Amino acid sequence: MSHSNSEPSFLETPLESSGFLRTDRRMREGLKKLGLETVGDALMHLPRRHEDRTHFDHFPTSGMDQAVCLHVVVTDCQTLFGRGRAQRRFEATVEPILADALGNRLILRWFNLPYLSKLIAAGQHLVLYGQPKVSGRRIAIDHPDFEIVEEDGEADEAHMGRIVPVYPLASGVGQKPLRTLIHRLLQAMPEHPFPDWFPEKAAGGTTRSENLRTLHYPATMEALLPARRRLALEEFVNLQTRLLERRAAVRASGGKAREGSGDLLRRFLDNLPFSPTGAQSRSIEEIRADLAVASPMSRLLQGDVGSGKTLVAAAAALLVMESGSDVALMAPTQLLAEQHFSTFRKWFEPLELRIRLLTGTRDDDTGDLPLFAAPDMSRYGTLTVGTHALFRGRATFEKGLGLAVIDEQHKFGVAQREALAGLGDAVEVLVMSATPIPRTLTLSIYGDLDVSILDEAPPGRGRLITGIRSITQTDAAAEFARKQLQEGRQIYIVYPLIEESEKLAIGAATAAYTEWEKRLEGYSVGLLHGKMPPEEKDRVMSGFRQGQVGALVATTVIEVGVDVPNANTMLIYHAERFGLAQLHQLRGRIGRGEHKSYCVLLIDPEKPESSERLRILEETSDGFRIAEEDLRQRGPGEVLGTVQSGLPDLLFADLLGDTKLVLLARKIAESIAARET
Repeated sequence: MSHSNSEPSFLETPLESSGFLRTDRRMREGLKKLGLETVGDALMHLPRRHEDRTHFDHFPTSGMDQAVCLHVVVTDCQTLFGRGRAQRRFEATVEPILADALGNRLILRWFNLPYLSKLIAAGQHLVLYGQPKVSGRRIAIDHPDFEIVEEDGEADEAHMGRIVPVYPLASGVGQKPLRTLIHRLLQAMPEHPFPDWFPEKAAGGTTRSENLRTLHYPATMEALLPARRRLALEEFVNLQTRLLERRAAVRASGGKAREGSGDLLRRFLDNLPFSPTGAQSRSIEEIRADLAVASPMSRLLQGDVGSGKTLVAAAAALLVMESGSDVALMAPTQLLAEQHFSTFRKWFEPLELRIRLLTGTRDDDTGDLPLFAAPDMSRYGTLTVGTHALFRGRATFEKGLGLAVIDEQHKFGVAQREALAGLGDAVEVLVMSATPIPRTLTLSIYGDLDVSILDEAPPGRGRLITGIRSITQTDAAAEFARKQLQEGRQIYIVYPLIEESEKLAIGAATAAYTEWEKRLEGYSVGLLHGKMPPEEKDRVMSGFRQGQVGALVATTVIEVGVDVPNANTMLIYHAERFGLAQLHQLRGRIGRGEHKSYCVLLIDPEKPESSERLRILEETSDGFRIAEEDLRQRGPGEVLGTVQSGLPDLLFADLLGDTKLVLLARKIAESIAARET
């Protein structure tokens, strides 16, 4: 929520000096862990859910499919010990306070939380939230959320007899003290209207302050959605305004046309053993039009795995290099940078162009960089492929940087994009992403960029089949892998960790490597992970690309950039630990050749719910559908990572559900910009 029309003296007041915070050292430390240092921080600490305490759920007499909120009295407590510490548990027997359910009992159980025996006692009243289940002859709730109800006068208004918020907590911060603090702050908060530009119909006669109070303490559950959407609209407009300002600043900065004659591009395309797809040709023309004008390009090239983004980037590089400017291509990992260097060297060698590689491990002397230089290169710019090392003071661009290409943009932030572009004057920028996201989300996150979409797969690709299996079926998976190796194919075996962890009982790549050598005896098995020395990684990947290594045991270091058309099988262990979009990226390493391909997602048999979450990967290869489901499951913050760096945080917005709000916000922001110019 924008603070532009807020009361700075109130919202910016430190909690320590606000007069609302009790003198409790542990709570003060806990609030800092939550990032709550000012009054505004606390008011923007939104509930994770609400409990309707105007009436409670009926006391359960059997297991239930959903959680319930109950008001109970504790009748008995005991600590029980079984074999080992894992069996120690604290149990509280509770009965309902409601008269219509007297005589029923419920068992609350907590495992390995001994301090609860000093906290919960017979005779106490509790409000609890959890899912009842049948345990033998008893009905039990394991690890319920609970709150001890006390008769403390003023605090009851915040905790009982109404719909109350339940907040995210940290060590030292209890639910009731935090709720009491925020309740008092809400009561003291001054009234503030929405900004002048806010549509009167959308405001519905309410103020910004009223809607914020509703998000914490709604009169009804139905009141939550409209309150959130009003605040989200303001948030979206603030975001769109920032994006439009950034876009206008780039366009107003001036520049020069960097289109080139197109001769290098024509020769490059003529030498290809295939024709670009319609989507690739369309994207190349859109980029060419951007380069033809004296204003810096800012374009996002979005396409699913295997859609051919690298070829489009090559076309853009050729046009700029032909105009006499240098080009930089930045990748998030050394492996991907080296893959790009290899690809571009193969493509550009017949054109007599200079290509350089710059990564974190090649930092002794730029003269030692892998380099292909044609005898006559004076007319054209140089392509430098690298990692973050490009903008850390070591890159040199003799002809001036004209184009910055950022691959896997979602791995970087806006600040890193701007740092690379800042190495030249009015640099053209092309960012590429293989994480397809819905149009409105693109508008929200990349609203300062023009967008080109690759929505066609190159021809000649084999069918890709995905299946979900249990880790207990490893023997069958190994037999299937052997069959593929016998037929001359290659396979990936992916693990989420590099080494064994005591905390996570997960088979790791290094430990599994030895096992797979035994399972696939007679075939060469390689190991690849991010902690290996660069020379060792190069050796292993070279062997895999050339077919000398049949099976590659690896971590997610192969997620992007690895292109071995003969590899048609991928086994992904503990697939439940990955996001859907990342799994889709990983399986994008296969299905790149003419052979039928297979991706097997091996999951923990004790987590059957994972199978349902991953089901969409069996159903579709549409990256947009998969990314949308991933965003729905995990939320945009975790999926998109640092792409919002430099932009306002979104507290109220639902980036998937607020499609109409995003479009309305864009129109409002454009009208604001038009009035100010």
